[in-house]
Order: sequence, then structure tokens, then C-alpha cells
Amino acid sequence: MSINRVNISGNLTRDPELRMTGSGTQILAFGVAVNDRRRNPQSGEWEDVPNFIDCVVFGARAEPLSRFLSKGSKVAVEGKLRYSSWETKDGQKRSKLEVVVDEVEFLSSRGGQQGGAPAYQQGQQAPSYNAPAAAAPQPSYGAPVQTPPSTDVYDEDIPF
Repeated sequence: MSINRVNISGNLTRDPELRMTGSGTQILAFGVAVNDRRRNPQSGEWEDVPNFIDCVVFGARAEPLSRFLSKGSKVAVEGKLRYSSWETKDGQKRSKLEVVVDEVEFLSSRGGQQGGAPAYQQGQQAPSYNAPAAAAPQPSYGAPVQTPPSTDVYDEDIPF
């Protein structure tokens, strides 16, 4: 049995690039920088060494994700590794290893602030993947309905 799963977290190295194949499949490509800590053999000091990882998203999720990702965004990505090799027109052999993304978690808001949830300016509507508050079932026993916290509450504000 073999397992092909990868989890990385880091910052986007460039703005995502959205393309479409001839058959209409959407493809979103972006890079993530992940640091590795190594001891410098000359100085003996620990230093961060960046690894640059290409990531790709296929299908209907590509376009909506492209609206929320930008260079510098901090994300956690889960997916599988895929190796590709090809030959260029001038005969050079090329290859690359990339992550085919299954899940993306936003670790910074659109404004670049740390937090886990996107920050929305007043009057700006939340993305369509959030369930509207009116759709919540109403209790039948007459208890008061609690409203969800405002969008300016972040994970670090929760006391547990």
C-alpha cells in the first residue's frame, strides 16, 4: 500500500494564474513558499531556507479560489504530489513535482491580517459559501435566538 498525501502551509509567492483547457476545465496555478530550518555549517547558526512549491487546483473550485488568493496570502494546502516530465521544442528534458490541491485553508485575511477568517469591510457581503443567518432553524420552545458573532472576531479572541 502507498500513500500520496501532502500538507503544507506558507505564503503565496505570486498571484494565482487562472487558465482554462480546451475542454473547459478551469486550472488555477500558484506557488507556496515553505521554510525549512537548517544549521549553517560555517557559522553554526540556524537559518530559514525557503522551498518553493508549485500547486494546482482543477475544476469548479479554481475560479472562486482565485478571487480570495493573492501574493503573500498565508494558506494551508492539502493534496497529493504529481510528477510531470516533458521535452521542450529544442530537445531539453524538463520535469517538476507539484501539489494537486484538494483543500485550501486561509490562514490570513484578504487584508493581510493574521486570523483564520476573512475580514470584510462594513457593507461588504460575505462570500456565498457562508450560510445566511435567516436560514438557521428557529427554536420552537420560545428561547431567544442567538446571533452569530460579528466578522471581526478571530480565533485568537476565543478564550480556549
